[in-house]
Amino acid sequence: MKGMKINRELLQKDAPIGVFDSGVGGLTVMREIMRQIPKEKIIYFGDTARVPYGSKSQDTVTRYSEQIVRFLKTFQVKTIVVACNTASAYALDTLEQDSEVPIIGVVRPGAKTAAEVTANGRIGVIATEATIDSGIYSKYIRELNQNVTIYGKACPLFVPLVEEGLLEDPVTDEISRRYLTELIDINIDTLILGCTHYPLIRSTLRKIMGQNVTLVNPAYETARELKEMLTELNLLQDTSPELGSNQYQFYVSDKADKFVRFANSIIKYGILSAKTVNIEEY
Repeated sequence: MKGMKINRELLQKDAPIGVFDSGVGGLTVMREIMRQIPKEKIIYFGDTARVPYGSKSQDTVTRYSEQIVRFLKTFQVKTIVVACNTASAYALDTLEQDSEVPIIGVVRPGAKTAAEVTANGRIGVIATEATIDSGIYSKYIRELNQNVTIYGKACPLFVPLVEEGLLEDPVTDEISRRYLTELIDINIDTLILGCTHYPLIRSTLRKIMGQNVTLVNPAYETARELKEMLTELNLLQDTSPELGSNQYQFYVSDKADKFVRFANSIIKYGILSAKTVNIEEY
């Protein structure tokens, strides 16, 4: 929350949490929030019209993120989770400066865990090109543990493979082996899944990396940090929403039907619909 000018008078316990991602990957973060703090209401936005973010410039990703934050604030959200590593790397500082609502990203929580759990000081980060190029994981990890060597590997094909639903497929296995072989050869003991899509192919990554490598899932760590922050601000919801209160709402910028099918396969909650929004209006 460093650098944020939080206006506590605007924040209400029973207000929803806003979560956004470039597409469906942020559903892994939402799933963890649902598990860890199940009484909360959540508004999710997936920018399915403009995915992927990982190949776009910082200016573009920041502009997209600012539009989405303006949209989420129309719901009077009490906090916003940037459930996208690329947006967290490129836009989080700007978003925090302009917001009276607390905003957290997925990079810092994952970096903190990796810095704590590594035994041999050799940490791998797999992510989009933008996240790797930003060096953001290296920056945060070294702030916490200077006795580490960090190896970044861009894995740009993972996002489209996940978006197409090829979670357990020979193509995904082959691409994963090609990407990860060099990280195996240099004997990392910790691997950060530095894109929220990647936990959806965790079983494949585990099979290839082996049992001796700790896989760090920033989605899990972000949900844990969110719970701590809401507790600290006395904003944790005390009671479960009433039945029929539309606890979870989903919005996308394109292809709502495809999003709903994918979301139901990930969250297994019975998501009935997602509304399409013209996000360029915000």
